Amino acid sequence: MSMGGLFIETPQPRPAGTATRLDFLVAEGQIRADAVVRHANPGSGLGLKFTALSELDRPKLAALITRLRQAQHFLGKA
Repeated sequence: MSMGGLFIETPQPRPAGTATRLDFLVAEGQIRADAVVRHANPGSGLGLKFTALSELDRPKLAALITRLRQAQHFLGKA
């Protein structure tokens, strides 16, 4: 996950170029974004590029990414 997009695991592939709407609820709050499938790995998942993210959701996404990186860094040191 980054400010530019994310990879999701799914057994249901979608063709590159398919537009989608993402809504997810995390500790930072609800985040909504429009995205497009950039690449698909059949049986694995989809690489999605954000195409629209509101000014209200942008700081929530940044905070989520920071929290996930900190958790990953902490777990990597254990």
